[in-house]
Amino acid sequence: MLDESSLRERLIDVGVDLVLTEGSGSVGLREIARRAGVSHGAPRRYFPTHHALLSAIARRGFKDLAARFEAAVAGATTPRGQLEALARAYVGYALERRGMFELMWRHDLLDSAAQASDQPRLRESTLPLFGHLTGLVARCRSERDAARRADGPNEAGPPPAVTAAALWSNLHGIAQLWAWGSLQLALGALPLDGDPGDNQRDRLIAAVLDAHLGPATS
Repeated sequence: MLDESSLRERLIDVGVDLVLTEGSGSVGLREIARRAGVSHGAPRRYFPTHHALLSAIARRGFKDLAARFEAAVAGATTPRGQLEALARAYVGYALERRGMFELMWRHDLLDSAAQASDQPRLRESTLPLFGHLTGLVARCRSERDAARRADGPNEAGPPPAVTAAALWSNLHGIAQLWAWGSLQLALGALPLDGDPGDNQRDRLIAAVLDAHLGPATS
């Protein structure tokens, strides 16, 4: 028999599977209880509301995405290189785990408050990722400005957080529009699978970075 902690994790596992196979709209306390083989009331001991359940599932997604980010930047030696690696990992995750990706950013459906004394708030899983992105943008800008200093005064730009938000929005748009097939139609790209599609997405990501950070320097 599962202990309390194991049962909670089992319920989240079932929820993750549901989100990935059928989308967040299919996730309900009763359906998760049925698939986990427990009574209908069992999930409410851990998730008093539907929002609390979805938040716990989304937190699992953010943990997975953070691990992928860490692996992606392991070989990158510059802030620009790290940003490019993060961007590719972000778009790749979106296409591989569409149901989870769509849930993770639906804060109108999620609850950032703590649901149990030993569980972090959802915001503690989401905000550090954006903070890391903002920090890398700031470092890229500092390096760019240092390289340009000999040529005269630097142009003032928006705060790093604003640039990071715009960059994130563009990457999210690439992921969503590619998943829907809209970008392939607009660009005349080949189907999703195979290297042609990967190369096309990489060119889009590079263009987004150039637009917000300036062209990469050698």
